[in-house]
Amino acid sequence: MKKIAVVFGTRPEIIKLAELIRLLKRDKGVETSLVYTGQHYDRNLYEVFMQELRLPEVEKNLGIRGGSNAEQVSEMIKSLHKLFLKEKFDVVVAEGDTSSVVAAAMASFYAGIKFAHVEAGLRSFDWRLPEEANRVIADNLSWFSFAPTDVALKNLEKTSCRKEGVFLTGNTIVEAVQKNLERAESSGILKKLCLEPEKYAVLTAHRQEYVDEKKNLEALLLAMEEIPLRVVFPAHPRTVKNLKAFGLMRKAQSIENLCLIEPAGYFDFLKLASHCMFLFSDSGGVCEEASVYKKWVVVLRDKSDRPEILGKFGCLTGYDRNRIVSEGKRVIAGYPEIKKELQGIKSPYGDGRASSRIASVLLGEM
Repeated sequence: MKKIAVVFGTRPEIIKLAELIRLLKRDKGVETSLVYTGQHYDRNLYEVFMQELRLPEVEKNLGIRGGSNAEQVSEMIKSLHKLFLKEKFDVVVAEGDTSSVVAAAMASFYAGIKFAHVEAGLRSFDWRLPEEANRVIADNLSWFSFAPTDVALKNLEKTSCRKEGVFLTGNTIVEAVQKNLERAESSGILKKLCLEPEKYAVLTAHRQEYVDEKKNLEALLLAMEEIPLRVVFPAHPRTVKNLKAFGLMRKAQSIENLCLIEPAGYFDFLKLASHCMFLFSDSGGVCEEASVYKKWVVVLRDKSDRPEILGKFGCLTGYDRNRIVSEGKRVIAGYPEIKKELQGIKSPYGDGRASSRIASVLLGEM
């Protein structure tokens, strides 16, 4: 029997791979194993999401926690390479641009195993970001490259990936949102936080280049203080750690309109985001999701690896306090018109069949 390994280590990977995992596990002609690296070891970022999405137990948990990017990746490569040689997988699948993905790509290469990259071809062209190096390396080592958009497809033309293995599939986030929005409606998060639909904004900030810089984090808090709307902030553990390290936690807690909460489960976050007025976010995945439930995103970055949403579902503000405040106030003032306009724009990330297309290619090769 042919064998597939699906490797993941973070919350977004779990969400985006969920439907593909179900499709692969359903096929009795192949043996599909789930391998969790441990990159997101906080229970709220791993176990809760696995349980909520009703995914099966992983076959292998590497348990690699903490450390620098280099330390994490090197430990993952060693552990994955050993596992791949032992299990003799035919294909290794990973999604995105995290440390877990680049480690899976490199370990597959060294083990002589075909690597399949889901969400291939994304580029920010910003080499300050470890994610840019991760995705470029993964793309160049891929046997199968599943591009979510035409932009990503064109980027792959410039890589050394196997060109016969490149497929335009759409983004798996679309079906993730479509299949789970109804379930998310049962979440009691709005009632718990005393929120009225479309009377609040949602903030997420977790990226290394943002929250590891005190001046950026401080400017963000000052900007939120000026937003004339309640802002719900499910704070990532990395962000909480830095708020404390930089002496900014008391400031964050003192901002009257800022509601700082623990990381939300998938359905709680989906309910929060799909019912808000708009979002502030540095997350590429949130930008993708927002195009499905039709919300505007104030993108807290100066470059984006999701150019498809710019001008349609969001705009860049960089880390500048004044630009963040200005864009937030613009959306609040023009919300009825913006909401109406967004309803008529199709998501650039496909029709919700990306996982089916990817599974067909992988299973067809078995």
